[in-house]
Amino acid sequence: MGSQWGQDREYRRAMREGYRSRAAYKLLEVQQHAGVIRQDDNVVDLGAAPGSWLQVIRTLTEGRVLGVDLNPIAPIDGVETVVGDLADPALQARVKEALGVVNVVVADASPKLSGQRSYDQARAIELGEQALAFACAVLKPGGNFVVKSFQGEDFAEFLAKVRVAFRSGRTYQAKASRKGSREIYIIGKNFIGCDAGAD
Repeated sequence: MGSQWGQDREYRRAMREGYRSRAAYKLLEVQQHAGVIRQDDNVVDLGAAPGSWLQVIRTLTEGRVLGVDLNPIAPIDGVETVVGDLADPALQARVKEALGVVNVVVADASPKLSGQRSYDQARAIELGEQALAFACAVLKPGGNFVVKSFQGEDFAEFLAKVRVAFRSGRTYQAKASRKGSREIYIIGKNFIGCDAGAD
């Protein structure tokens, strides 16, 4: 059985419960484990399409929720969306202007996989670093950050950058991830600021 069959149960559960993808359960796990989103937080979700994390975030906070992606996101009640590149400084300024205060930045973005492990790993780390730079530009002091990454080359160095920017930087492997996946989440809590090496 290929990996597509391995996702059937979680995929069917997501469809049954109204989520746009199985990724919703990963954020629910992270939230249960680390409590990154509080009831009145304004939250930005980077690489948000198709929107399952936005669906979860909307249930966790009464604050404003903004999704950013290179592709349009189908509407979700109570959620704002922006089409843009998370590495674009103009987008960072636009988000800060729109929300005022940003309490939490989350990013479940993945590069398009080529099948070449070292290349895919490098692209994943690059995306993570762009998400961290975005968080550094918009987060209020004390804010939280969640980013998907992949274990392998350069991972330890990236984790160290998160730990410089936040009082706590830990990893979490979601049970909802596919078996054998190198996918791992980095959770940064209590933002204190980024040095020049973080962007």
